[in-house]
Amino acid sequence: MIDLAVGAELEAELEGVRRLGREFLRPLGIEADRNAAPVPPDHPFFALAWRMGLGQPLGVDERARAGPRISARRGVVLAEEMSYWDRGMSVAMPGLGLGGPPLLGMGTAEQKERFLAPFRDRERPHWAAFAMTEPGAGSDVAAIETTAVRDGDAWVLRGAKTFISNAMRADWIVVWATVDRSAGRAGHRAFIVERGTPGLEDMRYEHKMGLIAYESSSFTLRDCRVPAANLLGGERHYAERAGFKGAMRSFNATRPAIAAMAIGIARSAYDAARDFTHAHHVLDRPTPRAQRVREKLARMARKLEVGRLLCWRAADLADVEQPNEVEASMAKAFAATSAQEATGLAVDILGDTGVTAHGYVEKLYRDVKAMDIVEGTGQIQRLVIARRLVGLPNA
Repeated sequence: MIDLAVGAELEAELEGVRRLGREFLRPLGIEADRNAAPVPPDHPFFALAWRMGLGQPLGVDERARAGPRISARRGVVLAEEMSYWDRGMSVAMPGLGLGGPPLLGMGTAEQKERFLAPFRDRERPHWAAFAMTEPGAGSDVAAIETTAVRDGDAWVLRGAKTFISNAMRADWIVVWATVDRSAGRAGHRAFIVERGTPGLEDMRYEHKMGLIAYESSSFTLRDCRVPAANLLGGERHYAERAGFKGAMRSFNATRPAIAAMAIGIARSAYDAARDFTHAHHVLDRPTPRAQRVREKLARMARKLEVGRLLCWRAADLADVEQPNEVEASMAKAFAATSAQEATGLAVDILGDTGVTAHGYVEKLYRDVKAMDIVEGTGQIQRLVIARRLVGLPNA
């Protein structure tokens, strides 16, 4: 049973996000899009947001104590609202980002203390990152080729990662590698690679069609020596394929939030289209076009509601520590495709205004495509659902 109440505490947080969005997130997102460059880490906004406690919703001590059981419902609600104002800026915000769930869920007490410590500094913003994707391994994360070889008191990493959010500004990156390619998923290990580690090289910014406000980076691991103490969870964690399961737990915890981000973009497109029809009196006359516009707006609104409920259902299961793989994949697959449809319908409703360069809906149309790609494409999500529901083989 899903509790549809938001509650006074979360509503107050949402109001704070709305103020932040109006004053900073949307203007900075539009500025970054027009400059064709991410907002730099030394931008005054990030320092202001960090001192205000934004970008890191809970204090580090509270997050460490909570471990993986931080409210997923709260996360999806806030993710939708942040992305409503600008999804690129919501990812650019300082904090643990996608590096947080594996550290909190898999890390030892010593690792949590050591790697969360910088995030207690409220004077200078800090970022972390998560590196799974490779040039030859995107949604099929089991196919990663970055290798890890034990050498005395260190591990040597060799490989390449691509489209890693905030890697260039991160204090540390959770890097996934394999100790045995022939072992498939069972060979996966996660390592925390700190900024400045020898062999962490060739950091470069990748240009994207949308979501310009945050950086997507690629880098090379060239005989990168990582202390054995940086093996996430320690050796004991990797019995019975726990490494790959740790990655999947991270994805199943974050996919509902990614889906909610798609809903946020779609809601922004819906509001833009609705406001356009009011400003231009599109619906005031009983014309065929007015009827078509009404139908498009109604279709957008219906799918927004369904997508939000799917996100909340997947998040609620995560909060009570129940399996949510199917629900998370359903939310991700449905929300991303619905959001793409919504931005397309908004472009249709606005007509020439909708495709004008530097127009806001045109930006949303470009931004939303990534939501069907990040953390598993729609095709992969449908395979996950099929495997669980109709017994499709894993291989």
